[in-house]
Amino acid sequence: MSLVDVNVLKTILRPPWRTIVGGALVLIIFFGSYAAWHPGLDIRDGRHDLGRNGIWLAHGWLGADSWFVENAKTNELGKFRNPKNIQALAELLRQHHIKDVFLHLCPSDPYGNLPEVDNAQTERFLAAFSDFRVMPWIGAPAGPSARTASAKWRASFVQSITNLLNAHPAFAGVQINIEPLSSGDKDFLVLLDQIHAALPKGKLLSVAAYPPPTRWQPTLEVHWDEKYFHEVAQRCDQMAVMMYDTGVRVPKIYEHLIADWTAEALRWSGDKPVLIGVPTYNDAEVGYHNPKVENLRTALMGIHKGLGSSPAANYQGVALYCEWETDENEWSYFQSHFMKQ
Repeated sequence: MSLVDVNVLKTILRPPWRTIVGGALVLIIFFGSYAAWHPGLDIRDGRHDLGRNGIWLAHGWLGADSWFVENAKTNELGKFRNPKNIQALAELLRQHHIKDVFLHLCPSDPYGNLPEVDNAQTERFLAAFSDFRVMPWIGAPAGPSARTASAKWRASFVQSITNLLNAHPAFAGVQINIEPLSSGDKDFLVLLDQIHAALPKGKLLSVAAYPPPTRWQPTLEVHWDEKYFHEVAQRCDQMAVMMYDTGVRVPKIYEHLIADWTAEALRWSGDKPVLIGVPTYNDAEVGYHNPKVENLRTALMGIHKGLGSSPAANYQGVALYCEWETDENEWSYFQSHFMKQ
């Protein structure tokens, strides 16, 4: 019998318990290490609540009748137009230390025109929210509607913004949200320059920004590198960073990612105020979001870790996405695990 045959025979005759025990030890070490890993923090003393948080709101609060008709939502007109409901929403947000309100007014059409608003409803809403900073959340999908490379489209889009703000001067400004948007897109920077120059005096330009690159989600269209992040921050008054839709499948990895992103976004924004966007929605059927992983609890755990004991001076708070899917349990969790009492 050759030496090779002897070694093969020894392998065959080796007691199976050795392999089983070895594999079990590897699993014990792995799961033990995971259990001992704490990438997030549960902080309940309200130290990271500055009372200037934000939230993204549904289209119906501003939308014209035509929007309800086109989207088969005429049965919801009463809900949004009812003054008592508007007051109740304002009180709910006030109780949860929300200051900045981003009202959906998307998408713009391929010519750069914003959707119509109901003027009476808009003034009714602004009157009820007079102690908030209310900003229409505007933009469109990149390409089909948001044609930032077109000078004609940009001019129309900017004119639509100034028309809206002149018609309703109680708006605090606008928030721009174009998706997807690759890091390094020069046309978007030109658009921001043009909007900033055209805004009426005292109005804010907020940007729904993308988080830093990560190996957990290598899609370049939804991440901005440090250089580009800084260039966008220079051209606006606020960065609201969308820290969700990562596709991550493990809760602790998401917490770790949010902790890293929180520190990076604050550092990369210079002196511009930063809101950290957190998920309260439940798009379970899409591949890029798993609500069992990406949720308010895991996001806040990561944010607390990333902020540490002394947040950066440009940290403003968190922004909830979104109002129409935040339920009572999430409001309660936000109150007990984030808010200052």
